[in-house]
Amino acid sequence: MSFSLSAVPKFRLSRPDWLASPKVFRTEVLAGLVVALALIPEAISFSIIAGVDPAIGLFASFTMAVVISVVGGRKAMISAATGAIALVIAPLNHEYGLGHLIAAVILGGLMQIALGAVGVAKLMRFVPRSVMVGFVNALAILIFLAQVPELRNVPWAVYPLVIGGLVLMVLFPRLTKAVPAPLVSIVILTLITIGAGLAVPTVGDKGELPSSLPVPGLPEVPLTLETLTVIAPYSLAFALVGLMESLMTAKLVDDITDTHSNKTRESIGQGIANVVTGFFGGMGGCAMIGQTMINVKTSGARTRLSTFLAGMFLLVLVVVFGPVVSDIPMAALVAVMILVSAATFDWHSVRPGTLKRMPLGETVVMAATVAVVVITHNLAIGVIVGCVTAMVIFAKRVAHLAEVSGVVDPDGNQVVYAVTGELFFASSNDLVYQFDYKDDPDDVVIDLTDAHIWDASSVAALDAIETKYAQRGKKVTIIGLNKPSAEMHTKLAGQLTAGH
Repeated sequence: MSFSLSAVPKFRLSRPDWLASPKVFRTEVLAGLVVALALIPEAISFSIIAGVDPAIGLFASFTMAVVISVVGGRKAMISAATGAIALVIAPLNHEYGLGHLIAAVILGGLMQIALGAVGVAKLMRFVPRSVMVGFVNALAILIFLAQVPELRNVPWAVYPLVIGGLVLMVLFPRLTKAVPAPLVSIVILTLITIGAGLAVPTVGDKGELPSSLPVPGLPEVPLTLETLTVIAPYSLAFALVGLMESLMTAKLVDDITDTHSNKTRESIGQGIANVVTGFFGGMGGCAMIGQTMINVKTSGARTRLSTFLAGMFLLVLVVVFGPVVSDIPMAALVAVMILVSAATFDWHSVRPGTLKRMPLGETVVMAATVAVVVITHNLAIGVIVGCVTAMVIFAKRVAHLAEVSGVVDPDGNQVVYAVTGELFFASSNDLVYQFDYKDDPDDVVIDLTDAHIWDASSVAALDAIETKYAQRGKKVTIIGLNKPSAEMHTKLAGQLTAGH
């Protein structure tokens, strides 16, 4: 047997896409810095919601961003500590303490890995476009509403600073796009605040920044069945909410960048990132839509480097440059998030011309998604309600597509009913009442050539029709079944009522 070197597979390490050009590298580095600055107050705020020390949220944002940049499936997406996750685990922390919270984060991460491995990401195909639009619009509203408290009961100087920041970010890109406008705005407003000695709220007012690096360790909880029973429900909710927000955000970034991402890898990556975060004492997290929009849409990042650097810059900023970062006025970050909110909202979806052309059901689904998200402040609940609403509207619409028309032979000995449409639980309910059992001849043919049987309800309806005719001594013959319909009918016919 001869052996040829040409038969040996050749493996080549591909060059990182962030090294494609100096411009790409610069964009990724600056984008990571802007995101890191925007992450600090958010992480501190979410820590307060969860009832933990600000360091817990900041370290979670660091580990989530760094790990997901390597193992995630969506390039340039930012994962960190989030409000949705904070709301899920807050009750556990308040009742049982930080140890149980950390244990729940680790277990939730393992659940996400398992869910990702079994293909939960494939469920994204069942999210209608109207729900996606509602998700985006609701998110934009939530981002804006989150800034409102920063504009209440504050010194008058905050308002011109916010307006000035918005003007800077709108006009600066006309001069150059070499440096992200949000970064320029943050730097200039910080210098103005310090130089003029303005007494306005700063990042430091949100909470004390950590001065040391996170240290890995195990959660301080008893390794018992009782502990598992306590944390399991929270971990499952944590896993589901985190995956849903992450996958929805990944899909949004796919649309913005016109690229495809590996949702299964993203699901597993989120789990790995949360397990690592838990072992480093973090509160866990998922994809952050606001910071992702800053990274992708505002700063123009497209690679994993920006996500990695967002986490690394965050750690350096809070640990090494904490005193400097503490002096950043909240007005600068509020201006950035307001601009992100405006850029995220799908204004085309609410234009009168669009609403006039759009089917009423689609508009209702979008509105329901937005309303539930804004009311509950939970994107996952809003998406679920939107999907359920879309399914109900779709079922109602399709139910009316099933039609029955009967033709009696000239000799009057046989009647042929042609059934057209999709037969499922909604459409088959009225099927039984569309036949003339009393006056039809003894030979009845039901032609299903142009129909399809989808569920047991349809088979049960056909059984009921046959039974009604049989009670009058009449014979029913069903013809025209396609292969899937024939297999379901053969398997279930006569087996769905008592006595069989």
